[in-house]
Amino acid sequence: MSQPRAPLATVQIDRTTNRVPHLLIADDRVIELRLLLEMIQQTGYRISVAFDGEQAYQRAQALQPDLILLDVQMPGLNGINACRLIRNNPATRHIPIIFLSAAHELHDRLEGLGSGAVDYITKPYAPEEVIARIGVHLRHLATEKPDPAPLEPTDYYISQHDQALVNATCDYLRERLATPLSTAQLAKLFRTNEKRLSRAFRDLLGFTVSEFVRRERLNQAERMLRTTGLTITQISEELGYSSSANFATAFKGQFGLTPTELRNVNQNQ
Repeated sequence: MSQPRAPLATVQIDRTTNRVPHLLIADDRVIELRLLLEMIQQTGYRISVAFDGEQAYQRAQALQPDLILLDVQMPGLNGINACRLIRNNPATRHIPIIFLSAAHELHDRLEGLGSGAVDYITKPYAPEEVIARIGVHLRHLATEKPDPAPLEPTDYYISQHDQALVNATCDYLRERLATPLSTAQLAKLFRTNEKRLSRAFRDLLGFTVSEFVRRERLNQAERMLRTTGLTITQISEELGYSSSANFATAFKGQFGLTPTELRNVNQNQ
């Protein structure tokens, strides 16, 4: 005999505006979500749908949903990078994101949460649990009273996207300093063009993508020299330098000291 279903959560209506919460669901296989969609509709939530990461990012800006359910493995802009863009755009960074994904390994979950999601639910899942978690995050959001940035005027909106693009790319690169992608590869990953990405880096940071990687590598090396017991060779390998000599040359050019000299100074303080 089948177990009785748990009662569905009651929709969380915003009492100050009498507005029903609006959910954006992004998955390239929405047909697989049929049961979940039907149950969400029973709760009374408003629903919009996107079919890939790029569409999810665009609709998040245009629709300003209260919460986003996001798949990880989608064509084009995947869910992880869509989450990075949404969380780094001032107009959408307040929107909580829940991943619904078949990618269930620990590193998948950590990457999803590290990209800015508030929750990560693996498939297959119980729709009742998803709805319960939606309610939890909406209640938490209501207590924070977020103040989303305005979407107009148009030139401000464009600058918001450039800011999101640069910050999301920087987040991605910081996790992969030893094996950074080229500017062209990064542009493809974030569904933009190389010229726009390069211009956004110059306008917002004042230097190129490759210069950002160089600076971040050296800053990370400086922190590791001060706070870890790793050898200089281990640090250079960890950060992707071809040799300890190349690492030492680059480090001295940035800080005026070799890695050995910096470590000696730090130990004598």
